[in-house]
Amino acid sequence: MSNFYQKLCDAIGAASVREQEPMSAHTTFRAGGPARYFVTPEGEKELAAVLAACREAEKAYYILGNGSNLLVSDAGYPGVMILLGSQFTEVVRPESEPGVYELGAGVLLSRAAREAQKDGMTGFEFAAGIPGTVGGAAVMNAGAYGGELKDVLESVRVMTPDGEVKELKTEELDLGYRHSCIPERGYIVLSARIRLEKGDPEAIRVRMDELAAKRREKQPLEYPSAGSTFKRPEGYFAGKLIEDAGLRGYQEGGAQVSEKHCGFVINRDHATASDIAGLCGTVQKRVYEQFGVKLETEVKMLGF
Repeated sequence: MSNFYQKLCDAIGAASVREQEPMSAHTTFRAGGPARYFVTPEGEKELAAVLAACREAEKAYYILGNGSNLLVSDAGYPGVMILLGSQFTEVVRPESEPGVYELGAGVLLSRAAREAQKDGMTGFEFAAGIPGTVGGAAVMNAGAYGGELKDVLESVRVMTPDGEVKELKTEELDLGYRHSCIPERGYIVLSARIRLEKGDPEAIRVRMDELAAKRREKQPLEYPSAGSTFKRPEGYFAGKLIEDAGLRGYQEGGAQVSEKHCGFVINRDHATASDIAGLCGTVQKRVYEQFGVKLETEVKMLGF
């Protein structure tokens, strides 16, 4: 047992600390090696204690979210993987502000969309099929089918690396296509405040069902993946470039460019993280050689 492990246990309790936790169990790619330390702080006080322990020991850390946009190398992650606990999964509806939702960073986007639909609130339908959390959505301004988080976001509460809590308005976040200033400042999202408009619950449900059907038709949901693997380059569609490069169905090891949608790299057959990362690199190289376009991954890669 390491001294640092004991410090983490002292900070948040032994039940919330694990060692050598396989990241294949926590990422939607279902691949990747172990995290040296894996912690689940239940609330903000415990999160601040984890950050203090990491600061003192000079240990790197990473906020996991739903693991839907992450690939960890087969060698694993040598630092502290942080999965936000139960207090970060609360949905609050302030009584005095109809249409406002205060969503914990650990709330799944699909759950938030369902709750809004039941309340007859429109504007969040686009998020129903995004397999991520509110915190992850704020970090990358997640979006789909013509909507993105910044359309409804009013503010986020964040914790700084020093454990200070701040509230930032939308205009302070430098939100763009799959971008915010949150990661570059080292902030951790605690919660987000969104504002929706009154709508018809049945019409909202129909719209969400339409988007779900479109996803099932066009996306390889039957295989582990991280959703759209590459960002959309300006003036192009990543999937079209990949298809035009002759890579539909192309496979390296257990990883494959989806035959259903070329914008998805999938874990077709027990792929390693190296298989997936290698295939992403091949796709980037071939597209650049043929079209002079640099594809950037949406997926965060740790340890490569």
